[in-house]
Amino acid sequence: MRISGDARMIWICTLLIMSFGLVTLYSASYDNVRVSHQVFYDQLACAALALAVMFILSRVHYRMFYDVAYPLYIVNVCLLVFVLVAGRSALGATRWFNVAGITFQPSELSKVAVILMLGRYFSKRNLKLSFDIRSVIYALGRDLVYPLCLMMLSFAFIFKQPDLGTAILVFGIFVIMLFASGIDWKPLTWFLGLCALVVPFGWHFLKDYQRDRLLVFLNPNIDPLGAGYTIIQSRIAIGSGQVFGKGWLAGTQNQLNFLPERHTDFIFAVIGEEWGFAGTLFLLGCYFMLIYTGILIAGRVKDKFGYLVAVGIVSILTLQVVINMSMTMGLSPVVGITLPFVSYGRTSFLVFAVMAGFLLNLSHQRRSTL
Repeated sequence: MRISGDARMIWICTLLIMSFGLVTLYSASYDNVRVSHQVFYDQLACAALALAVMFILSRVHYRMFYDVAYPLYIVNVCLLVFVLVAGRSALGATRWFNVAGITFQPSELSKVAVILMLGRYFSKRNLKLSFDIRSVIYALGRDLVYPLCLMMLSFAFIFKQPDLGTAILVFGIFVIMLFASGIDWKPLTWFLGLCALVVPFGWHFLKDYQRDRLLVFLNPNIDPLGAGYTIIQSRIAIGSGQVFGKGWLAGTQNQLNFLPERHTDFIFAVIGEEWGFAGTLFLLGCYFMLIYTGILIAGRVKDKFGYLVAVGIVSILTLQVVINMSMTMGLSPVVGITLPFVSYGRTSFLVFAVMAGFLLNLSHQRRSTL
């Protein structure tokens, strides 16, 4: 099968991001007592598996994604329930369980499960709603409340773990895909306005450490040795990199153990310190081209299911990159979001490989219809 220009760009950008991530992860775990060097080899093996997954999914029958959408969502909800009952707890959260010695995080699978579920549901609905009482009532019926309840089911179990970052992403996916499905913007505005009014009441449902993160976002210096420590060190690391960085394996905040979680949520700070503004700009360029190619693929596909899922994939990739980078720079609260294809995390890595595989498949099958 001939590789299209879109598919070639996805492969190139993904390989560049993966490679940059592995180089950075090697540095984050190099001769370090807090982060085992084994995480680098785990990620290297995961990257090889991810590339195989992308290749296989790019060549399976396109309808497979449609057929597995609901079963995958049901399985994922069951896993979210199971992890709350028998999962492994760490850092105040219960998000993981072990399968044959391998740690698995069901909330990461929720990203692709919810996207496929909503894509299949909305692809069979015509939500061209105008702002009149009949349309509003209809919107609050089968075509809005039902998918909203399905999304909220995943949202509630993820929030319970707690995993606020992923829960926010799941809700964001729903809103974006709802808009992409063709709903009139006026009912959607009312829905978002209602959600905004409810948000302040969510303060009482947050864990203590989540409240602390929101407070230190407003002023990191209120607890510089506690909740604000990580973000302060992250900003120091990024700022000290200046234009071209301190060099690979030469970042002081990284190598001298001042920066916590530098192999997961705060790996962008390592990139900023060691590779400087030039390195971060290169990484941003790779992400931009990957996202831009996904947008082109979504715009060209003739099938509504493929279009909606492509929109969901591009949206979550964009949201996750923006949120992760902004929180490491202190521009948004810390919510525990990884940097796609860069941060350590096998489940997250493979989930994004599945998404990239779908875009590759869609680039080959963009003229097909279900």
